[in-house]
Amino acid sequence: MAKELVQFRNLETHFHTSAGIVKAVDDVSFSIREGETVGVVGESGCGKSVTAMSLMRLVEAPHGVIAGGEILFEGKDLLQFNKKEMSRIRGKEISIIFQEPMSSLNPVLTIGEQITEPLMLHLLLDRKEAKKKAIELISLVGIPRPEEIFYSYPHELSGGMRQRIMIAIALSCDPKLLIADEPTTALDVTIQAQILDLMRELKSKLGTSIMLITHDLGVVAEMADYVIVMYAGKIIEEAPVLELFKDPQHPYTKGLLKAKPVINQKQERLYSIPGQVPNPVELGDNCHFHDRCEFCMEICKVKQPPFRAHGDNMHKTACWLYEEEGKNHE
Repeated sequence: MAKELVQFRNLETHFHTSAGIVKAVDDVSFSIREGETVGVVGESGCGKSVTAMSLMRLVEAPHGVIAGGEILFEGKDLLQFNKKEMSRIRGKEISIIFQEPMSSLNPVLTIGEQITEPLMLHLLLDRKEAKKKAIELISLVGIPRPEEIFYSYPHELSGGMRQRIMIAIALSCDPKLLIADEPTTALDVTIQAQILDLMRELKSKLGTSIMLITHDLGVVAEMADYVIVMYAGKIIEEAPVLELFKDPQHPYTKGLLKAKPVINQKQERLYSIPGQVPNPVELGDNCHFHDRCEFCMEICKVKQPPFRAHGDNMHKTACWLYEEEGKNHE
């Protein structure tokens, strides 16, 4: 079995707001192995992106703070690194593709300037060598006329091309871990497929581990080896991808899969999970999904279920339906 590259251990990331403390990431633990793609799924606001931002140490104080836990990268706790040490890791060992390439790329710098910056900073290439490498990267991500694109500005490119440039920048220093935060959001279906094919091909060539953040279960089925399902800042289910789709256990996971449209299946109305994600300031010591769950029991309203395996130890769930204590409260 491949070695663990990243380990999240009981991670707690909080935001201090005028309404109170938001526990955006609440006691999250999971691992990413070398060469593995881990999909992190859930509705908006469940803590997916904040988990990635915590890994990159991009949570901004004083409002945002990593309140507890560890994030081990190759056995070293990134939360103990100072700013200078993190700057050596960020962009070189760990890279990220942000959700919106138009706002992530600097509008006043050419594409070439933005790709060559990490090459010169981390690989210590001179300007001529960096330019040559940048043009190779533009070509690698499937953009024609790379020399011309090198001198272009972000607004001169289409959405799909900008996303490819973001991937080129992220891969410029051959990172060991690539974080892809909603990499296909706002792209049309054809371009989405091309981006996913590109990521799969690059992973195969470079052996890069990928943390894939998405709400699209179709993308997860196509790309991921292992899946983490988050809800209201907590992991509620995790399993190998085939196991999760074959035998989802948590009612929330079942709801997500049920809401996915099926080709050639006639439906009058798409299924949607009833209710709303709870106010993050008002979360209590209960199952955060209880007021949206059709299987809700009294214990769900007053006590959080333990997160552990039921049967196969690779498939873990946090739900009272699988606990003896829960069954006694039915």
